[in-house]
Amino acid sequence: MAWNEPGNSGGKDPWGGRKNEQGPPDLDEVVRKLQDRFSGLFGKGGGGGGAASAGSVGFVVALLAVLWAFSGIYIVDEGQRGVVLQFGAYNKTTMPGLNWYPRFIQTVDKVDISNVRSIDLGRRADEALMLTQDENIIDVKFTVQYQVKDARDYLFNVREPDQTLRDAAETAIREIIGQSEMDFIITEGRSDVAQRIRNMMQSILDRYQAGLAVISFNMQDAQAPEQVQGAFADAVKAREDEQRLKNEAEAYANDVIPKARGQAARLIEESNAYREQVIAVAEGETARFLSVLAQYEKAPEVTRKRLYLETMESVMGQSSKVLVDTKDSNNLLYLPLDKLMQRDGLPGSGMGSSPSMSTPVPPDQSPRTDIRLRENLRQREVR
Repeated sequence: MAWNEPGNSGGKDPWGGRKNEQGPPDLDEVVRKLQDRFSGLFGKGGGGGGAASAGSVGFVVALLAVLWAFSGIYIVDEGQRGVVLQFGAYNKTTMPGLNWYPRFIQTVDKVDISNVRSIDLGRRADEALMLTQDENIIDVKFTVQYQVKDARDYLFNVREPDQTLRDAAETAIREIIGQSEMDFIITEGRSDVAQRIRNMMQSILDRYQAGLAVISFNMQDAQAPEQVQGAFADAVKAREDEQRLKNEAEAYANDVIPKARGQAARLIEESNAYREQVIAVAEGETARFLSVLAQYEKAPEVTRKRLYLETMESVMGQSSKVLVDTKDSNNLLYLPLDKLMQRDGLPGSGMGSSPSMSTPVPPDQSPRTDIRLRENLRQREVR
């Protein structure tokens, strides 16, 4: 039954046997009673109770020690580092796994070093508009990805590491953009500018020992301000047309030049072949002339007649009309040259061809007799 119920005849309350009296409890009496109870627990009572009190104290101390030991166990997850502080100062860095530290003496801060963080630059007008080397204004936007590379530096060397990285990025961007021309940044220089900014950012962070590593630095957009984008688009289109025409000209040159070089090489080879042919013919003619000259020196008259006859034979050999004359004679002989040439396969021996002068052929005259007469005539000319 509750002490303040109506049927409670004892009239006691939790404050130590007070009567049904009104008013607050006596605090001095409460403190005194608590002191008496703790004194009895630690052996200030009778002799038999002293041993029991000592055993209780030992059990309590052991229990507290076990609880204190288990309270210092902690687990560092994969991708994290545990930074242990002893009385507020850096003590050590623990790796992933099960670890222990003495509670109330040391504390542990866990830092995630595997998480890739990201910040965007250029979303605000004061961040996006920058001045280039050629005194143009450019609107740029960047994305930076980074992560913690040293947990101790990240916690203790700078007050706000993430803000420090943002400030370092803005500093590097303005310096590199200010050293580059607008056309270079917008066209082929994007990757080069981004790489230079990344290197400068990492150099600044390492100088401050911020414990951060820049993984990537991407230039998302780079263009002229909105007020001049129309004129700038025309300039870009003209530049693209210029490049296209250059490519077409290079393609045409790549098609024409090899052909011209091939034709030139062919003409050179033909010229060399013609030169060799002319030289060979000239050398042959020279050798023939020298051989004829040697024979001419031995028999000039005979050689002269032979050369004349050979020349006339080569000149008149292809003619279908032949005149035969005899020296100091009025007799005109007829030779059936058309029949002879037809038999020998010479031109002009077809149907309808006839010698320039013709008489009836004697019936007793044969082709063999005609040949004999021609040989006699040639021998007479030689004599």
